[in-house]
Amino acid sequence: MMAQCGSRDRVFFDLSTRVKLRLSGADLLRFLNGQLTNDVRKASETMALEACVLSAKGKMDAHLFLHVNGDSLLLDGDPALQSTLQSRLERYIIADDVAIEDLTAQLSIFHVLGEPLPRISDTARVVSVDRFGLGGHDIWIDVAKREQVAGELSKTLGFCNESCAEIFRIEQGIPRWGRELTSEIIPVEADLEARCIDYEKGCYVGQEIISRMKMSGQRNKQLCGLISLDGVPLVPGVRLTVGAKDVGWITSATRSVDREIALGYVKRGFNSVGSKLQASSADNAAVPIEVVRFPFSGSRQP
Repeated sequence: MMAQCGSRDRVFFDLSTRVKLRLSGADLLRFLNGQLTNDVRKASETMALEACVLSAKGKMDAHLFLHVNGDSLLLDGDPALQSTLQSRLERYIIADDVAIEDLTAQLSIFHVLGEPLPRISDTARVVSVDRFGLGGHDIWIDVAKREQVAGELSKTLGFCNESCAEIFRIEQGIPRWGRELTSEIIPVEADLEARCIDYEKGCYVGQEIISRMKMSGQRNKQLCGLISLDGVPLVPGVRLTVGAKDVGWITSATRSVDREIALGYVKRGFNSVGSKLQASSADNAAVPIEVVRFPFSGSRQP
């Protein structure tokens, strides 16, 4: 739907600002499987794995993607994790043979939606990954090749800039660090269970809390899709209510096609599809809202 992409159906995104770490060492797989919610052994050189890093209380320390690169692993996370991700992982390296190197300034990433992939530089590394709820590919290149590869991609693909990507990820119901994903959120609450959690792989930091939630089936709150019923724009950070009862808050909002949509957390008992809530507008007027499924019906690929 994004105007920046024109009428073309196949698009690419520039994710070069994401933090990028290379991990290596003889104890790498054992160490990382003790830190991540997903099974690192599922990652390969051609397919990335999505995972979370948790605190001992099961809450989010990071959300990332990783893939194999020879004898090492490459991780990438939201730019906001630049100052915390490496130190969080290093905190648990005790007697392990594991080294972590920050490659953020050395590597660039483009993400491509649509098939077939265009012809690109021979030095690029292509990795299959689902970042937006749709099959896509990451193109990893040396930062010196960034402009060249961007030019090659632009010959056949539309470019979805940062604003375009933000609207699209909200339409797809994809949580983002600093918005839906914070240190107060447990990944199952953010709809990350199917993509990020392996219940068979063994222990990791925070695993006890995640397993207990699976056994109980109880979640205090859940990430939901929200639609403004009267077309008034929704505002991130605004609380959601039912009568005088506080039942959640909006995390991200945008205009999609001809509707005002949002993502937000809604408490148990009020988050079933079709539930009616209220929020405040920018001028504090009451805005009627309905809980809906995501991806939002009627949203279009950029």
